[in-house]
Amino acid sequence: MTAASILVVEDERIARENLTHILTNSGHRVSAMASAEEGLRELEAEEYDLVITDLMLPGMDGIQMLERARAKHPPTMVIVVTGHATVTNAVEAMQKGAHSYIEKPFKLDELRLQVERALEQHALSAEVLRLRRLLDEGKSDIPLVGQSETFVQLKKTVRQLAQMNCNVLIQGETGTGKELVARGIHQLSPRSEERFMAINCGTFTAELMDKELFGHEKEAFTGANRGQKGILEVADGGTVFFDEIGELPLNMQVKLLRVLQERTFLRVGGTREIPVDIRVVAATNCDLREMVDRGEFRQDLFYRLNVVTLHAPPLREHREDIPILIGHFLEKHRQPGQTIASIAQDALDILMRYPFPGNVRELENIVERALALGQGTVFTKDLLPVEVSENQIEDPLPTLENMEKAHIRKVLAASSGNKTQAARILGIDRVSLWRKIKRYGLE
Repeated sequence: MTAASILVVEDERIARENLTHILTNSGHRVSAMASAEEGLRELEAEEYDLVITDLMLPGMDGIQMLERARAKHPPTMVIVVTGHATVTNAVEAMQKGAHSYIEKPFKLDELRLQVERALEQHALSAEVLRLRRLLDEGKSDIPLVGQSETFVQLKKTVRQLAQMNCNVLIQGETGTGKELVARGIHQLSPRSEERFMAINCGTFTAELMDKELFGHEKEAFTGANRGQKGILEVADGGTVFFDEIGELPLNMQVKLLRVLQERTFLRVGGTREIPVDIRVVAATNCDLREMVDRGEFRQDLFYRLNVVTLHAPPLREHREDIPILIGHFLEKHRQPGQTIASIAQDALDILMRYPFPGNVRELENIVERALALGQGTVFTKDLLPVEVSENQIEDPLPTLENMEKAHIRKVLAASSGNKTQAARILGIDRVSLWRKIKRYGLE
């Protein structure tokens, strides 16, 4: 669970101290108050990701606290805790905007689960608001949605590569958003004011690809009544994205290699060398090295394209981004008359356990389907495709690598970033720790 800021409002000292202890041990930053009035003053001074408040408080009660907290800062999630549980109280709390309702004495696992779910919902809401602001202000931003450590590192790498002028090869499964990564590189680069042109190498024959890429002169072939620029010429000064580069025919690989080497090309039917200044970003879901070994891809072109390799991770490697992605797709695809604005927890739980063989693209299709079929304001589990509901996986056991990474991160946090102390705790030398920090991106 990502560390968060949590405000606890509880008049019973022992309960307040217990909550603070549990949440602090989970890595969160916790402030604790004994009354709603104190809690509201704290909210005036600082924003919190989550408020956990008792329902029965002296003076102002928890319902009023809930209303004012949500009015002050709508993205803040609120969990209501009480020993005076009634259906009426529970319904009222939920109607006023509470994320969930826990009855005293609460179970530790239940508390942790509700906190985790509330923080996931907060992250989703915050990301949607951020995207809305960017749209309202007309600002461009890297078109990659996600807050997981995997995606934060991906965005960091994209920003670094954007400032370089080298060719980039993006590898990843189908549906992982390789074109969005390419667009991100272009949008943040000095070439962003020029054209970004994308071409799918698997959709054209060699003859059509020739015309699309290089254009043609007048009367170059039957029906060519006038000359026409190709993608390379149109994109001069900008970026050309070659999707599924492994599908590019061998004879076209020779021509592309020449463009990369000479920075010039000939139109179909032409004799005049046309200079071109482009950055090439290519993507594939194939192993190009194996294709090189089999003679299906030119080795010299591979090395020209593979100056820097970037991995677009499958959705199963950053499941924690699923709630944020759902919120993004609901905003992106909602049409007039479509009312779904959020997702039910049981539907989200199913999606969190689904293997997503089609990755982010499949999730986007699922959300579009729900918007088209749904009648209410909530994406309920009955709107999920049957194959999704029936094809879930158990939470996978972590790999040894993931366990080591998590443990190193925990030790670094416990030692306040002191690498000498962390290395001593881990029982390794400082150089080995430094290598692992670099390997796992824990700088």
